[in-house]
Amino acid sequence: MGYAEKAKRGYYRGRYRTASGELATVQDANGRTIRYRTKREAVKAANDMETRAREQDAAVPVSPPRQVATGTPTVAEEPRLTFGEYASQWYGEQDLAPSTMQNYKRHIEEHLLPEFGNKALDDISRPNVDAWARKERTLYAASSVKTWRGTLHLVLADATEEGFIGSNPAARRRGRGRRAGRSQDRTPEKVTTDALGMLLIAERASLLSGRDDEFVAVITKGYTGKRWGEIVGLETEYCRPENVRVEWQLYELDTGELVRCPPKDDSYRTIDSPPFLSSLVRDHIIRTDPKPCECHGRTYVFRGYGAAKGAPRSGGVKLADVAHRAEVSTGTVSNVLNRPGAVKGETRLRVEAAIAELGYMQGGVSGEHAAHWRRSGFATWLFQPAATGWYPKKAPREAHPVPLLAAPWPGVPARGRNAADRAEACWVPIARGLTPHGLRHTHKKIMRYLRTPPKLMDERLGHLDGSVQARYDHISPEMRQDLMQGLTAVWEAALAARLAMCPTSPVRALDALLQARR
Repeated sequence: MGYAEKAKRGYYRGRYRTASGELATVQDANGRTIRYRTKREAVKAANDMETRAREQDAAVPVSPPRQVATGTPTVAEEPRLTFGEYASQWYGEQDLAPSTMQNYKRHIEEHLLPEFGNKALDDISRPNVDAWARKERTLYAASSVKTWRGTLHLVLADATEEGFIGSNPAARRRGRGRRAGRSQDRTPEKVTTDALGMLLIAERASLLSGRDDEFVAVITKGYTGKRWGEIVGLETEYCRPENVRVEWQLYELDTGELVRCPPKDDSYRTIDSPPFLSSLVRDHIIRTDPKPCECHGRTYVFRGYGAAKGAPRSGGVKLADVAHRAEVSTGTVSNVLNRPGAVKGETRLRVEAAIAELGYMQGGVSGEHAAHWRRSGFATWLFQPAATGWYPKKAPREAHPVPLLAAPWPGVPARGRNAADRAEACWVPIARGLTPHGLRHTHKKIMRYLRTPPKLMDERLGHLDGSVQARYDHISPEMRQDLMQGLTAVWEAALAARLAMCPTSPVRALDALLQARR
């Protein structure tokens, strides 16, 4: 007995069983699904088709399904729906997180529509999809093509469910294709570093920006395993004496807007914080005294780098202004910034007070800063040069080493006109290919070294293990304490190694730690 199945768009399809027992849909002579406006019409057509199927099994000639002659006409012959038309409708019906919507839009507009946009849905075949994927792999990474094909599969799966096509041509068939060479499609292993490398990168990033924010942020990311959006979106109210709470993240859209949204996969969690890290973040908040941002009205731990949108790009507080306020020479101010041990205590305190009052930033942007970091700006112009010692290519300039003044160690970036000609040294690479996300992998590696239980590692990273073993696994206070002691020991060893290289640092936050250790 046939029945009517209602589609998402409000019409009905007739469904019936063939003689072999398979479920089929009522179609016209051209193989397209017939869409009925009423349930009764769909049921009648399905019953008629089921009868005809049985007659066919009895070797009785079968004619195409008749159109029901009723007062309400059926929708049988319509212009063929193209992939572009359906994808546009499909996208408009989705109600997902802004980040997911942005990714789907990019995949569809940049990679799917150019190939399939003008093709009718039922003209897209498996060979078409495979040929497109092969062509894309010659231009892009295999992992990216796999992601785009996944979006294509999702769109066509819904088209199949709604009856526009009989099967999904983007579906992968298991056990087909070449087995040899599949390892070439694997993404490269993520670059990581160790605790000392993380400390040195944090120091360099802070020297590049001319402030302590980057030092504290890199250390925080490396010892908590937080995602980038969770670091940018870290609010002061969630920094506690013994832990850091993850409640929100700031996700950057292609438009440049930073959206305050829940963490990825709703991975709300409380991350235990070692005493040294809690103290570092607390002192940073006290020192910077952050104010609520205009875009979200929230108080965030870290400020952006670079001039705020609409702020003047030139001017601001200069070295001479600090010297005038402190009633010293510009050379004395420079010594306080770069060689604090060479300046008498009273003079140094007077200069530091003038720097704080005027808001002068050594090597950074004077005046009003952007409220938040941008992912590309931080990774390209602060993190990558700190990790590799090289600035990336930016037309018309090629990639080039970070020009440094040799003293104080580990070198201060030379700035201004003819900086390359005035440079006396450059940094050696610490970890080529390391990205900010690589610090999250580094945190996992350190926890592995400390033999941290998997359940506790997943909790810190915001991962969910749905296995039965994970359900029967539990975290004890002793496990947390052991991890905090282990992370503290790793930090102390890295700090001792850095002290052996040089007893001081131009980064004030790190220099205070080295002085305390001395």
